[in-house]
Amino acid sequence: MCGFTGFISFSKKDNDEICSIIKKMNDTLSYRGPDSDGFWFNYQQGLALGHRRLAIQDLSPAGHQPMLSSSGRYQIVFNGEIYNHLDLRAELEKEYGYSKGYWNGHSDTETLLSCFDKWGIRETTNKMVGMFSIALWDNKNNSLSLIRDRLGEKPLYYGWQGDTFLFGSELKALKKHPKFKACINRGALALYLRYNNVPSPYSIYENIFKLSPGKILTLTSDKKEVITEYWSVPSVIEKAQDNIFTGTANDAVDCLQQKLSLSIEQQMLSDVSLGAFLSGGVDSSTVVSMMQSLSTKPIKTFTIGFEDKGYNEAVHAKSIAKHLNTEHTELYITPTDAQSVIPSLSSIYDEPFADVSQIPTILVSQLAKQKVTVSLSGDGGDELFAGYNRHNKIYKTWPKLQKIPLSYRCQSAKLLKAISPKIWDSAQSLIPSRYRVRQLGDKIHKSANVLGSSTFDDLYLGLISQFQNPSSWLLAGDEIENIMSSNLLKIPSISNTEVSMALDMMMYLPDDVLTKVDRAAMSQSLETRVPMLDHRIVEFAWSLPLDYKLRDGQSKWILKKVLERYIPQNLIDRPKMGFSVPIDSWLRGPLYDWVESLINEERLYKEGYFKVEMVRQLWKEHLSCKFNHQYQLWTILMFQQWLNTESDI
Repeated sequence: MCGFTGFISFSKKDNDEICSIIKKMNDTLSYRGPDSDGFWFNYQQGLALGHRRLAIQDLSPAGHQPMLSSSGRYQIVFNGEIYNHLDLRAELEKEYGYSKGYWNGHSDTETLLSCFDKWGIRETTNKMVGMFSIALWDNKNNSLSLIRDRLGEKPLYYGWQGDTFLFGSELKALKKHPKFKACINRGALALYLRYNNVPSPYSIYENIFKLSPGKILTLTSDKKEVITEYWSVPSVIEKAQDNIFTGTANDAVDCLQQKLSLSIEQQMLSDVSLGAFLSGGVDSSTVVSMMQSLSTKPIKTFTIGFEDKGYNEAVHAKSIAKHLNTEHTELYITPTDAQSVIPSLSSIYDEPFADVSQIPTILVSQLAKQKVTVSLSGDGGDELFAGYNRHNKIYKTWPKLQKIPLSYRCQSAKLLKAISPKIWDSAQSLIPSRYRVRQLGDKIHKSANVLGSSTFDDLYLGLISQFQNPSSWLLAGDEIENIMSSNLLKIPSISNTEVSMALDMMMYLPDDVLTKVDRAAMSQSLETRVPMLDHRIVEFAWSLPLDYKLRDGQSKWILKKVLERYIPQNLIDRPKMGFSVPIDSWLRGPLYDWVESLINEERLYKEGYFKVEMVRQLWKEHLSCKFNHQYQLWTILMFQQWLNTESDI
């Protein structure tokens, strides 16, 4: 795990100036790679590459980057891990007769360069198993290739600023180039209000983009950008429709267990200390269980807990850790501990980002870094195996709703929303505690939005949107085209539930979940690995009938069957709990002054992004406890804090 940056300038610059600029850009990424830095220049082409290294495999100087291929053709800076690189080495040795003495070291970077030399960029990329973002300079063709992994685990930004092409792992590096102009893209801001993040391929800035997962961008010697796709979720689904798994349910469980075991075994390869996040949920428990089965000694597991039982998963994690006999570390966090993270969020995430679980993710990363340098995570299970509540809701509810006239549904929605969430929550006092639902009022109001959906597209968009009509909150800025609006996902022969899973994998997974984890962990110089997102597992999961994922109202059925082979069922069966914090009460209490400083009327009018009266009304309703607008407020506040940080640069 590392960070890199670079640029190609088509204007004349002296060599000292190029060196000075790339050093400043590279220094912003020091936490992504605290072990060493490196630079490479092609002054004739105006090219500079910078790299920061977090040494994971081959801790010697033989793993140092930027690295030149043995042929002298390719120069690389690389962020990530190639889990099958030893297999690729063996293939090269067999095919080309390399002896063991051919290699300078045992880093995956050196393996990649030899693969590019012999097989070319496209074939090598197709063979790679791992997480990666790569900048590869071709000295023969004077071209630059940017490559991003299939699911979007590793970030990669790029764009033109005048006559200079910038690229790097994070925006903060690009912003240090003197040609960078921080012009906010108001269309991207509208998308942010809907999704809580700025979705690929956009960034919050005009003319700066994220390379989408599964893509290769080549900048040719004549300044042309050519973007090609080597892997995509829709193509995987289409191929899976022709190769549906035909074995028994037990065969499917066996196959998934084997593939997960292989992925986890490969991802446990490390020359530094390694552990895992353990929340006590199905996904992380599966990863930890299989890690422990593959290890001869107790693996290190990490959990944070909260005294508020509504947000605390540490008890469940401790029970699972005890059963598996892991070396478990838990830390109970006070509200003050959690709130202390908030001032740093803008600099960590680098552009507006409003998934409130970013706070506990940073805290658990801090905890893990005290003992390990690499931590495995259970992310990806929800997208692969229909784990989100919306998947179940679409599966069970939408077919029934369609039979009810839209006018009746709209009227029912109005009636449900006429009663405030606070009253709905209070009504639960009339029923036994074991039947009560956390944040019932908010869930009823969200369900009311579903009732009024006229099409499946409306239904899905309503379920995932923070603001249903984000442009109406802005003084200027209409939503720009994205995966949802352009109807890019038109796959025949899959159900609406599977369409929602595919869209989650293409949007929510890379732009929210993986962004959250990457930035949180790397802010602590901690590498995270996500074994469920091995593309071979993704391709297998899409070949499975939906009934193997959602069965008898139970989500992630097949994954739970794998987990039952390691831990007792009574440790598995419990309600799904989000990884979150009680932001609603914090905003009314200890964070009140912070909120007011960011959304006071004078400031909002001066900045000129939001409709002031609407934002202030939202805040007043939240303060009155009549409505719980915690997540909408958090979205606005994260933009405001980012904007404040931006103005200080």
